[in-house]
Amino acid sequence: MRNTELLIPAGSLEVLKTAVRYGADAVYIGGEDFGLRAKAHNFTIEEMQEGIAFAHENGCKVYLTVNIFAHNEDLTGIQEYFQKLKTVDVDALIISDPGVVMLAKELLPNVEIHISTQANNTNYGTYKFWYNLGAKRVVSARELSLAEIKEIRKNIPDDMEIESFIHGAMCISYSGRCLLSNYFTGRDANQGACTHPCRWKYAIVEEKRPGEYLPVNEDDRGTYIFNSKDLCMIEYLPEMIDAGIDSFKIEGRMKTALYVATVARTYRKAIDDYQESPELYRQNMEYYRKEIAKCTYRQFTTGFYFGKTDSDSQIYDNNTYIKEYTYLGMVNEIDEDGWIVLEQRNKFTVGELVEAMLFNGDNLELEVKGIRNSKGEGMESAPHPKQELHVDFGRKLPVGCVLRRKEG
Repeated sequence: MRNTELLIPAGSLEVLKTAVRYGADAVYIGGEDFGLRAKAHNFTIEEMQEGIAFAHENGCKVYLTVNIFAHNEDLTGIQEYFQKLKTVDVDALIISDPGVVMLAKELLPNVEIHISTQANNTNYGTYKFWYNLGAKRVVSARELSLAEIKEIRKNIPDDMEIESFIHGAMCISYSGRCLLSNYFTGRDANQGACTHPCRWKYAIVEEKRPGEYLPVNEDDRGTYIFNSKDLCMIEYLPEMIDAGIDSFKIEGRMKTALYVATVARTYRKAIDDYQESPELYRQNMEYYRKEIAKCTYRQFTTGFYFGKTDSDSQIYDNNTYIKEYTYLGMVNEIDEDGWIVLEQRNKFTVGELVEAMLFNGDNLELEVKGIRNSKGEGMESAPHPKQELHVDFGRKLPVGCVLRRKEG
């Protein structure tokens, strides 16, 4: 069995630390420029240094996305950016553009190069091409089946790594190379500014009847014709491992700490259980299903892994997430009275029951016994986002522990 890496997204320093604490083997992040998630918080050079130091102290790697399709005017800035990265101990760069690959080889020769899924890596010839250019790893196109990935594995060098998505949002365009956003809004998805028009509601206009909007229906279920379900392969780890995949990648650099904690912890436990015993993995399947459904999602699909997608892979009647839990905050420290100190993210009140997500996979239901603000004044509720609060749960919790509340 090849080593199996769990690769988790992080859009901020807080989320990076959450991913590490909840079981990531590696985390991928974006800088303030040249990545494909311009609307994520992203990392300054100083934040990268702090985040990478924290990750490395905990045995976790950090990969940096530089995966735009560069235009001429981008190249000088990328060279300057790579010069700055010489002060950052990043483990790998995720790149899609061949010109950027060559700059990375020249300016950061000791940093691994991973080829982004944006490069449309669909066959073993492409893998070997990138390998001969010095790439350590290639991320498979999402349009590949497990059978195709298995064939790639058989035809590439043994020391070359395959990274494949295992969970998260799917894109309706070929491996993410979408032009709709640029066409409609002037914001280029391939420059990191996608407006996600695949989630919009569409109608048809007949050429000779302008302004008359005709509904698009699929068995009267609605009009969201591009809206894919989310990928989830928690039930198919054996098949993913058998295909020869080295790194299981979670999508979502725009996601919250609650989302990251939920997916990281669930997949961590599933991978560890399977490596300990396939029977243990099968016994705990209901736990994985229940836990993975506690993060926001758009129903689930297996994508292209078992063949081409069909109408069952799409959601036609809405573009909203299923959301069963609300993120309340994270334990930052314990004060001198033993109360939890946190930065509140959503409202909660004294007397409410909340859930603490322990790092080992257990969930602990706790009552909010008391709330104080930073001045020590008692409060009945916490209505103001990002307010520092001291909360009495009747027991201590580990720093970094995520708190959530079940809705409904």
